[in-house]
Amino acid sequence: MIKTVKVEEAVGLKLAHDITEIRPGEFKGPAFRQGHSVCEDDLCRLQRLGKNHLYVIDLEEDEIHENEAAAILAQALAGAGIVWENNPREGKIDLYAAHNGLLKVGVPALAAFNLVDEVMCATLHNHMPVKKGEKVAATRAIPLIMKRAAIERAAAIASQNGGVVAVKPLQKARAGLIITGNEVYHGLIQDSFAPILSRKVEALGSEVATVDFLPDDAEAIARTIRRHLSEGCDLLLLSGGMSVDPDDVTRHAIRQAGATEMHYGSAVLPGAMFLVAYLGEVPVLGVPACALHHPVTVLDLVLPRILAGEHIGKLDLALLGHGGLCRDCPECSYPHCPFGKGM
Repeated sequence: MIKTVKVEEAVGLKLAHDITEIRPGEFKGPAFRQGHSVCEDDLCRLQRLGKNHLYVIDLEEDEIHENEAAAILAQALAGAGIVWENNPREGKIDLYAAHNGLLKVGVPALAAFNLVDEVMCATLHNHMPVKKGEKVAATRAIPLIMKRAAIERAAAIASQNGGVVAVKPLQKARAGLIITGNEVYHGLIQDSFAPILSRKVEALGSEVATVDFLPDDAEAIARTIRRHLSEGCDLLLLSGGMSVDPDDVTRHAIRQAGATEMHYGSAVLPGAMFLVAYLGEVPVLGVPACALHHPVTVLDLVLPRILAGEHIGKLDLALLGHGGLCRDCPECSYPHCPFGKGM
């Protein structure tokens, strides 16, 4: 139960909730925290904040305060790799990445949670690489006081399957790079693929174990793929030979090397001619020429998921179509842009 008292009659009472102060362009946060005992010196400031009345709370047995509710919700939402502190501010609790990795959001579960009246949770986009300590979600109970049953229902939805938000650590792979193309192999042009791919692999905490340059010869490419596997590479990236020209034999070489699964084509621009294959458990990524000209392509969307241990199949590549159109901004701001944010 909530009762109101005039602010000038509130001296000695404890505040039932944080009272927010907003100074445009300067500050937004609690001017007074829940539990603060109102004194004479507070009255003018409270009135300047537009508080002519304050709440006095006498909770019924089936009611819950926003701060206690927020803690219950945070506990239920947090999956593996998520940390949070039971220190609500204005009834809200933030959830953070416990380590570097890939953010995983149970999107249907999040929607079901947010359909419960008077609760909410907002997250970053699914499949985003995040850093340790980065805020990835926030939750709160919307009213000051609500029914405990509603909080328990929302928490039950969130806690199914181990929570709604999680951060999966990225595995450290030993990557083998195979740069194909007669023009590079014979020295007609200088290769730019190897440094680009190396930077992307190393930026995600993995290492490039070996680099080979090969002509458009399917047998030679297949032989080198098998050698990389025998040398302990657990991730292969091949560039060149991904388009429809008759000299482009890289796809055939991957199949010839023994690929047990192969998906050619993604619903992403740039990156439509991307390829994902598997040689046993080892992922093989065929990188099209667009990676030479665009700072961000489908590779940047798929590689972190591969390193997080996900098995990327045809459906995954199809779902990338929603949000998979790069806007070709003059100055690339990825990942702070819509690219790859559909699912």
